[in-house]
Amino acid sequence: MTTKMREEINEIPAAAARLLGTSRTVIAEAANALRDKDPGVVVTIARGSSDHAAHFLKYAIELQMGLPVASLGPSLASIYETPMKLGKAAAFAVSQSGASPDIVAMARGARNGGATTVSLVNTLPSPLAEAATFAIDIKAGPEIAVAATKSFVNSIVAGLAILASWSRDEALTHAVDALPEHFDKALALDWSALLEPLKSAESLYMLGRGPALAIAAEAALKCKETCELHAEAYSSAEVLHGPVSIVGRNFPVVAFAARDKAEASIAGTVSKLAASNATCFITSDQATAGHKLPFIATGHPITDALALIVPYYGFIESLSRARGFNPDKPVALKKVTETQ
Repeated sequence: MTTKMREEINEIPAAAARLLGTSRTVIAEAANALRDKDPGVVVTIARGSSDHAAHFLKYAIELQMGLPVASLGPSLASIYETPMKLGKAAAFAVSQSGASPDIVAMARGARNGGATTVSLVNTLPSPLAEAATFAIDIKAGPEIAVAATKSFVNSIVAGLAILASWSRDEALTHAVDALPEHFDKALALDWSALLEPLKSAESLYMLGRGPALAIAAEAALKCKETCELHAEAYSSAEVLHGPVSIVGRNFPVVAFAARDKAEASIAGTVSKLAASNATCFITSDQATAGHKLPFIATGHPITDALALIVPYYGFIESLSRARGFNPDKPVALKKVTETQ
């Protein structure tokens, strides 16, 4: 029997194509407003998988625009009621439901503080859409499984489409437009080599740098959500400053490496960890140690990183079932978390 999570993973290419094919006008309007604003800083507002999408966009904006990006704690508005001075800022709020009270409160506070605010939501109308200057329907379609997959991907695709238009970068624009095709190819990649090592694991590390670090964070969350498997995400540089001390033969490491300037560094870290008898996996041909996982080269370093999550999602759905869980309905979770 095919799970809802697997069905929704399979919908990722079509969902991305739908977004790119129907939302160009509002994406261009938001990009033009950001260009006119010429912000000195960008802030993000999100939780959970949406926060990992925002983290991905943080790196993408910093790499593309040279603008600093910071995450705002939603409790600044919902609990502490602190007015924010954001007259020279842009804000991106990300939420699948658009209904979490703390995210809505912080987005409204950012707009009231002077920020040009863009919401990336899968639900229109919604409170978050109404709180923003621009509301982008990410067009992921209904997502029934509790663990977000296609909405995570489309949140990033929407953000990257805005960024490409904002920066007027033709290379990034072409790379974003080609994502549905690359996602379709990524669905066919076989990551089953991870299954046996992680089926019996009690804990593991997910590694990355730059945008791929956000992918590692999302991968670690999915381990917890669907498999009740403890996983932590680290920069491949940071893991060597303390966390490496608990890595050993029964401690798997999965490294997400894109075709970017950090790839060699990540491969080097994996070689060091493999020398400590760790079971290591990496999405890079540059690795001299560890097991190589297949990947899709999209022709752009930023979209390369995003494509890595697609085969991982397929794998983690299989791992959840192999560990005896229902990936559609994690026992301790619900679809919308209404945090104050």
